[in-house]
Amino acid sequence: MSSLPGSGFYKSQLAVPSALPFFLPCVFSVRGFFRSGDVSLAVSNLDMHALFVLGDLRAKLVKLFQSRFVYITEQNAEGIYVAEIDTESALVVDDKPGLKLKVGDHFSASVLPSREGGKMDIRFREIKLTVYGLGDYAFVDTADGHAILFKEGHSVVTVFAANQQLQEGLTKTLKAVTGKAAKWRKGELVTFKASE
Repeated sequence: MSSLPGSGFYKSQLAVPSALPFFLPCVFSVRGFFRSGDVSLAVSNLDMHALFVLGDLRAKLVKLFQSRFVYITEQNAEGIYVAEIDTESALVVDDKPGLKLKVGDHFSASVLPSREGGKMDIRFREIKLTVYGLGDYAFVDTADGHAILFKEGHSVVTVFAANQQLQEGLTKTLKAVTGKAAKWRKGELVTFKASE
């Protein structure tokens, strides 16, 4: 049997009374078709809206990491966690085709397909959150720098690009940045002013 280029089917070498070729489907080709169909279905779940919204959000995160000092905070009912990233010592990798951002060994943001059309997974050490789109994030500008805030449940994660290294009043400054969009009462997140 000889294969037809790109067809996934095999042409029979049997004598056929008609001048038209006789085709037999290949069982493996059919199985492979369904397997690749599942993969393309997963990729197609990253719809155009999610691609633009989350892709743009990832691009804005990349822009924040062009600053020398970037601060990550997680604030919830239990308090606030603060970390500083010095981008001179932490390699920033902007993978545009893969819709990924990786900073050093600890921070990553990836746009991925999901049942909802798309999602962004953000990881920083023990912080893990998923952003689905509008309503989950806010942009904040202050005299000290620029930030993107991400909300998941009763927790807010802030990525803040400082104009210069914050040395005094670090926690106070970062709480004030987060407070521009998120308000807590008695330790509970009561409002989150999302952008767009």
